[in-house]
Amino acid sequence: MRVLVLHGPNLNLLGSRQPEIYGTMTLAQIDAAIADAAREIGAEVRCEQYNGEGEIVAALHAAATTCDGVVINPGAYAHYSHAIADAIAAIGIPAIEVHLSNIAAREPFRRTSVTAAACRGIISGLGPAGYVLALRALAGIQGG
Repeated sequence: MRVLVLHGPNLNLLGSRQPEIYGTMTLAQIDAAIADAAREIGAEVRCEQYNGEGEIVAALHAAATTCDGVVINPGAYAHYSHAIADAIAAIGIPAIEVHLSNIAAREPFRRTSVTAAACRGIISGLGPAGYVLALRALAGIQGG
């Protein structure tokens, strides 16, 4: 199983960005935990981070022919990017949306995810463990 993990805007600042909300782990530490989990389940994982909406759309398009699934944290784009939602729907492989914080308990504009409807599922509020859970969920979907 080949999985693309996509981190959206501002996630490159993890560890220093609002640690009371997003925790103290850096993106590199989260990616290392994802890689460890991938080895345990025999998956190949590639982690990428983009601040631009178009870059995320392009990465999703490329994943359609190179990956069996996607784990995506679209960051703030989850709340208004119909382009990312359309790309997830168009690629024909399962995607799991992840949010470090519980978006249902955040500011009103964060409580709705327009990208979630295009995904197989969403994991929100479990911190970095959400990525590992999403990877394991994809393995289950793929029969792994």
